[in-house]
Amino acid sequence: MDLTEARSALEPSRFLARQPILNGRREIVGYELLFRSGWENSFSGDLDEATRKTLDNYLSMDIESLVDGRLVFINCAREALVGKLMTLLPPETTVLEVLETVEPDDEVMAACRELCARGYRIALDDFVPTPEKQPLVEIASYVKVDFRLSDAEARREIQRMTKHSSAALLAEKLEDQGEFEVARAEGFKYFQGYFFCRPKIVAGREIPPNQLNYLRLLAELTRATLNIREVVSIVQLEASLCYRLLRLANSALWGVRKHITSVHEALMLVGEKRFRLLVSVAATSVLGQNQPAALISLSLERARFCELVAPLVGENSTEQFMLGLLSLLDAMLETPMEQISRSLPLRKEAEEALLGSTNHVSVPLCLIRGFESGIWGACSSKAREFGVSDEMLTKLYLDSVRWAIESVAASR
Repeated sequence: MDLTEARSALEPSRFLARQPILNGRREIVGYELLFRSGWENSFSGDLDEATRKTLDNYLSMDIESLVDGRLVFINCAREALVGKLMTLLPPETTVLEVLETVEPDDEVMAACRELCARGYRIALDDFVPTPEKQPLVEIASYVKVDFRLSDAEARREIQRMTKHSSAALLAEKLEDQGEFEVARAEGFKYFQGYFFCRPKIVAGREIPPNQLNYLRLLAELTRATLNIREVVSIVQLEASLCYRLLRLANSALWGVRKHITSVHEALMLVGEKRFRLLVSVAATSVLGQNQPAALISLSLERARFCELVAPLVGENSTEQFMLGLLSLLDAMLETPMEQISRSLPLRKEAEEALLGSTNHVSVPLCLIRGFESGIWGACSSKAREFGVSDEMLTKLYLDSVRWAIESVAASR
């Protein structure tokens, strides 16, 4: 049996990732859910079958816990629309993305109007301005424009076509801060892509002293055994950190029923495991000030995922948690990762992984980045080198997303 036959003999795997959709203030308004149920990076073959699989994935997974009450954007082929398949989903939070391959004939238009009447929102995916698409524009809530496939003139034509409709323009596949600024200047209201992870770096920018204290504390957390004396001394140097940790430690969430008078007492009371969590969330929040909430949530997702994957690939869970958390510091601080890494006492292999090199330490980071980008085939292949199944990989990702949502909520 060759590799292709072996793969086809396996039970189809389910992959899921989500990409945040933000408004002009870089606040999360929803998520597009990315589903795959095989080895390829994208669905192939019949689009209606692909949509049915997507719907089945949606219904078989606890989606609500992954989107935190926000809108869910989900792709729809023709059959899903005219066959009313999407009415299985809640209309209050579901946005139906009509694929660009769907022709707006009478049957499709009747189905879309009925779905709108039921409370569903319609989005037009990868929109290309042609006269036959005008009826869809008139009922759409969102028109999605791929920045990788459109130039300025094409986008101006889309704006002319949507000018007298109530559809909001959504720019997708934005890769950097510059493209985000272009889209916003062109009148786009919503934005999708990893631009919030790739801000413009200010050359020679110095890291403020208070943020250095947070970095020092995060560096201490990379150690397998906490140096309690050093941790306490760092916390006591930073008033905002001391306040946050004491307030969190006093929270009823941790079952604390008495007042805490010192950092050392707080650490002893909540225990090392909870202390690490408290510091991680507090530090991420401070370092991510003036950055979108999606960035903070993403860093926590990465941290938890790397921690869970670590023992499966022969790595240290504590170190991997911190590498996941640190992996977005360049975006949070708008400072080159090379400069940040110099202030952290990381071993050589860990520093190289943080800087983007491929080695054994970087495996969990490579897997989570692949998930975020929807590069399922590469994720599968790498995970299977360590005997990790597709199902396990997806489960760990979903657990990480839920953990990040719960951690952010607990820190508010």
